Amino acid sequence: MNLSEIRYKIKRKVWSKLVRKTRTKSYYPKFYKAYWYAHYHMPKSNKEVNYFTAIPNRGAGIGHQMANWIAGYWFAKQFGLPFAHIPFSTQKWEDFLGFGAGEVLANELIKSQGYKKVRLPLFDEKNTDEVVSIQKIIASYGDQKVVFVCEQDQFYRDQFGVMEEIKQKFHRANKHRKEQLIYTKENFNIAIHVRRGDIVIGQDNKNPNLMMRWQDNTYFEKVLSSVVENVKTDKPIAIYLFSQGVRSDFPEFEKFENIHYCLDMGAQDSFLHMACADLLVTSKSSFSYKPALLNKGIKVCPANFWHGYPKTKDFVMVNDLGEFVINDLN
Repeated sequence: MNLSEIRYKIKRKVWSKLVRKTRTKSYYPKFYKAYWYAHYHMPKSNKEVNYFTAIPNRGAGIGHQMANWIAGYWFAKQFGLPFAHIPFSTQKWEDFLGFGAGEVLANELIKSQGYKKVRLPLFDEKNTDEVVSIQKIIASYGDQKVVFVCEQDQFYRDQFGVMEEIKQKFHRANKHRKEQLIYTKENFNIAIHVRRGDIVIGQDNKNPNLMMRWQDNTYFEKVLSSVVENVKTDKPIAIYLFSQGVRSDFPEFEKFENIHYCLDMGAQDSFLHMACADLLVTSKSSFSYKPALLNKGIKVCPANFWHGYPKTKDFVMVNDLGEFVINDLN
């Protein structure tokens, strides 16, 4: 790592800390040049085509990065701007997800077409005053060539707002990979994601952020039992459990027939299988919530989650006791 990279990382770390400390303060937006520009300049008619984007957090997991990208894609629509794509942290995930297909690259706009970056302050999508403030900023740059960049980790709760678009992108990009699935067409394939790993450690050190994500084996066993009993299918059921650990960590699932333990499968293969299952049981995790958005089958999901779900029959909600809120399977 060279000196400029070290300086950049230090600068970003200091800035991130400042944002976290001041986000709830009334003066927070005043840290941004865009705020002051809008304060002193009247709205302009759109002489240029401006763009909107968000940066996938390179230090976060892929589910988190996807949430960032989706937020940028969604808010571009809400503010009436075309979207500019910023790639994911690795080329492997960039190619796998396929979200950048057909999109303009933000970097090309900036480096080759004379656009400049304008970073926007975080805003609450439910707060009308904050949304209007962002609209005023955008309008004040109407006569310039600008790529508006969301502040890192701009939140968008109901990520299903762009579900159909990303579903098409993902399945188009993975058409050839589906031949590698371990599922068979003769079976009704159920995927269940049991989040472990970091949240197991979180139970020991009482980390509240990780404790709220915890669901024990009995929860998943109860949900899976209800699914097997109620799902309508003429095919034999095959179950694939995606998690971390060893088979002996999941004794509650030994009673299920035709169950396969996918505990050593890589992240992309696990993701692909969850996205392509006939029925997917998710956990309180972005790593199964995102495949649920891409899945064309039935999704059985925890109702108590930090992102929303569409009110459609293919999304079935389960409460924290593992009970169906509304059983759409029978």
